[in-house]
Amino acid sequence: MTGDEAKAVAARFVTFLETNEVQPGLFAETVFLDLTMPRWRLQAEGVAQVIAIRRENHPSPGTVPRWRCDPTPSGFVLELEERWRDDKSEWYCRELFRADVEGTLITSLSVYCTGDWDAARQAEHVQAVRLLRP
Repeated sequence: MTGDEAKAVAARFVTFLETNEVQPGLFAETVFLDLTMPRWRLQAEGVAQVIAIRRENHPSPGTVPRWRCDPTPSGFVLELEERWRDDKSEWYCRELFRADVEGTLITSLSVYCTGDWDAARQAEHVQAVRLLRP
């Protein structure tokens, strides 16, 4: 997969993350998801199940203010951070995705998530740590 091809698919995937709406042709019908969170692991197969897990864990639309995509021979690796708001807090997380792609369809996703940080956890982090880069 070329860098431009990977970035095009990744950009469509980022739009999905921001809106929770799937553009036609993003996922293969048999897409497989393996999601690892700090203290849990979930798997799903098929577009409907993958979307359901996403919406259960991140029900609100949000933003992906920073992301980086690196092509691999079979797809891409995507590193990003997400921000969103619900009726309880403003949330933040960092994630790493390894995607296998056939043509322009994502066929497999491995996701590694830091876990969701509410506003209190983010404030605690700001007080305790000085990051060298955003």
